[in-house]
Amino acid sequence: MSVVLVVNSGSSSFKYQLLDMAAERVLASGLVERIGESIGRTVHKVFFHADGPVVAASDAAYEQELPIPDHIAGFQVMLDAFAAHGPSLAENPPVAFGHRVVHGGARFFEPTLVTGSVEYAIDELSVLAPLHNPGALQGIRAAKAAFPDLPHVAVFDTAFHQTLAPEAYTYAIDAALAEKHRIRRYGFHGTSHKFVSEAAAAFLGRPLEDLKQIVFHLGNGASVTAIDGGRSVETSMGFTPLEGLVMGTRSGDIDPAVLFHLARREGMSIDDLDDLLNKRSGLVGLAGMSDQRDLKAAIEAGDESALLAYEVYVHRLRAYAGAYLAQLGGVDVISFTAGVGENAPLVRAHALETLGFAGVEIDPERNTAAARGIRIISTDASRVTVLVVPTDEELEIARQTLTVVDE
Repeated sequence: MSVVLVVNSGSSSFKYQLLDMAAERVLASGLVERIGESIGRTVHKVFFHADGPVVAASDAAYEQELPIPDHIAGFQVMLDAFAAHGPSLAENPPVAFGHRVVHGGARFFEPTLVTGSVEYAIDELSVLAPLHNPGALQGIRAAKAAFPDLPHVAVFDTAFHQTLAPEAYTYAIDAALAEKHRIRRYGFHGTSHKFVSEAAAAFLGRPLEDLKQIVFHLGNGASVTAIDGGRSVETSMGFTPLEGLVMGTRSGDIDPAVLFHLARREGMSIDDLDDLLNKRSGLVGLAGMSDQRDLKAAIEAGDESALLAYEVYVHRLRAYAGAYLAQLGGVDVISFTAGVGENAPLVRAHALETLGFAGVEIDPERNTAAARGIRIISTDASRVTVLVVPTDEELEIARQTLTVVDE
């Protein structure tokens, strides 16, 4: 077996998956949360597989609550769960750890073996991702303490977008100031965009390098990327994950002068404005709810604010679809992924319904069918193939981790 343990760490929690990469299937997954609080919580889930690639229907989840003072204690809880409930790490020994790191700045453009200097760089880049990189670093250090003899590989959300051209990543502000503070477009969700674009090409049996693609990663956080020949050429998130599409709690694009106006007229501080745009905007700001299912129910009940929120959300999707059509000079494949992208057929239909001029035709029955897995939702006559592609960032991290180990 080529087994990889993938870890996605935050400041007070981490998720993990144990993957058998020979068959590219999950053996176990889990969550350790409320680290540092009086009582923490863990969930450990074991997957039972039939012979071959088909996953058996049965699985088992184990939960417990106990104090978890720090990430090192959290890793011990995870190891205890493997020992108590399986699968045995002695029988399924990991060959490496893959760690998700949100921000790699302009320095990291590929999966990277974690050394002392890489840890230092991740820490130093925390100024660009203060909510994410410190937690990732805690997880890396806890994992290295638990498994000091295994290779640990950092896979960066920003890496896929390092192919952006200067005209795509440069903001039109004072150049010296931008260079001093490393202000540029970095882009995020790169692991997902890479996985989905490659999965789409493989599913269609077409060379990745021949395809012009647009990928919508629509979850509570949302982004869209234009991909030409497997390379990111434009993406909606920018210096931070705040820019771009309307999201669950984030505003996306907004005139910066709005912030000056609120600071002057409302007396709002920098922290107030940060909280406003990241936590009290988007769908929650417009309609008081961030979940598309709740929004749909509210619209059906006649809630006008919910309807407006939905229309603003879709309007922004269409704006980016049109812009990226222009940037690419046409498109071969449009894919939807993540929680909303995979499960909200109305969003998919409304986002693309004005693109008939570009050869985009959604098949209503295919789009609304209760299907799972990668699938086509466009008509046979559509010049552009539209897909739903379930993302698997953990699998992509494991794949990239193995490339480093193999090298």
